Amino acid sequence: MPKPHILQIASYPASDQTALDAAYTVHHLDQNPDFGLIEAIATNGGAGVASEVIQACPNLKLIAIYGVGYDAIDLSLCAERNIQVTNTPDVLTGDCADLAVGMMLAIARQIPAAERHARSGAWATASFPLQRRVWGAKAGILGMGRIGQDVATRLTGFGMDIAYSARSEKPLPYKYIPDAKALATHADFLIVTAAATSETHHIINAETLKALGPDGFLINISRAANIDENALLHALETNQIAGAALDVFDNEPQINPRFLPLKNTLLQPHHASATLQTRRAMGQLMRDNLEAYFANRPLITPVI
Repeated sequence: MPKPHILQIASYPASDQTALDAAYTVHHLDQNPDFGLIEAIATNGGAGVASEVIQACPNLKLIAIYGVGYDAIDLSLCAERNIQVTNTPDVLTGDCADLAVGMMLAIARQIPAAERHARSGAWATASFPLQRRVWGAKAGILGMGRIGQDVATRLTGFGMDIAYSARSEKPLPYKYIPDAKALATHADFLIVTAAATSETHHIINAETLKALGPDGFLINISRAANIDENALLHALETNQIAGAALDVFDNEPQINPRFLPLKNTLLQPHHASATLQTRRAMGQLMRDNLEAYFANRPLITPVI
C-alpha cells in the first residue's frame, strides 16, 4: 500500500524524523515537491505555513503543528479551504511555566551575572551587588490560558500577589485586571503568556512599559509579536524598566544586536518547551494527529 504524501516544513528530532519517514512519503520545500500530492503538512509554530504554500496544495486537508502557537498560519484561509489545523497543547505547559519562573528568578537576582562574578574570582575582592526580592512581590500574568494558570500555581509558592489579564474573568483565586496597562501598573513582574493574535499584537508597547516603571521586570515566554521590540529596547536602554527576561524575539535566531550589551536583560534561545520529555511528547502528539487524519479518525487536538 503506498504511503501518504506529506510536506515537511520544520526540522524535528531524529526519533520523530525516523517515524515520519517510515510512515509517509515526506517532501521538502527545497526539493521541488509535487504540491498536488500533498494531503498534510508537518510544521512547527515558528515556521508555520506560508499562505502561498497552502494555496499551492490543492489536496491539502491537514496542517499538523509541532508546538502550541498557530499565529504563523492563516486560519481564515484554512477555514475557507476546509483545511484542519492541529497543535500540541498541554504537553508543553509545565515546561513553559517552569522556564517563566526560572527567568523571573534569574533576572531579579541576576543569577547569570552572579555566577560569572563567582567564577571569575571577582568575589575575592568585592561582594556581588544586592539584587531584588521575588517572594511576596506583585505578579501580573498577561494571558490566563493553560500556561498562565500553571505559572500562577507556581507563583503562589512564592507568596506573590497575583493578578491577571485575559479576554474575560475566570473562576480563579486571583485579581482580574482586564486592561494590560493597568496590569503593568500593578505588577513588579509582568509575565506574558498570551497567545499571539491581532488583539495582542504589540500589547506590550511604550505605554505599557511606562506603566510597568523603573522597578518593574518584563518576562516573555509567549510570542515576539506581543511585544513592540523597539519600544522595549528603548525602555531597557534608558532604564525605564528594571529589566527584561526574553525567550522570543523578532527575526529570531538573529537577535537585534542592541540587546547584546544590555546588563538588564536575560536572553534565552526560544527553548521554553525544550526538555527531552516534552519534545518527545510534542512529536508523538503531532504524529498522532497525522495518523488520526489518515485513518479517518477524529483529530486529537484540533485548532480548527
